[in-house]
Amino acid sequence: MSFWENFWDIFWWFFVVYALFAFLYALFIVIADIFRDHELNGWWKAVWIVFLAFVPFLTLLVYMIARGKGMAERSMKRARRDQEAADSYIREVATASPTEEISKAKALLDAGTISPDEFQRIKSRVTT
Repeated sequence: MSFWENFWDIFWWFFVVYALFAFLYALFIVIADIFRDHELNGWWKAVWIVFLAFVPFLTLLVYMIARGKGMAERSMKRARRDQEAADSYIREVATASPTEEISKAKALLDAGTISPDEFQRIKSRVTT
């Protein structure tokens, strides 16, 4: 009888692979959180890493229970900070500087596309 002939063997194989990937994901998330936590001193970080190396499954459970709320808060704070940085960068890149706006308006004025009154309005709007 081949391994792939039995449906439950296939089901069990997929479950084990899924559990392995879920465990590895949780392990990497916890390790990343340990090193990103600035409130935890170096000795406690070393203790968590040693326990993760020798008793990984139990240590993951204990860490998630004991420090799970802090993990979520740090993750949300980091996501908020990253979003603000991205928004700031987009605003900086997307908007033209006042000098560029005035030079574009001057080029339009010289080409006769806009009137001198419109040029003054654009210039006053940009400088304020």
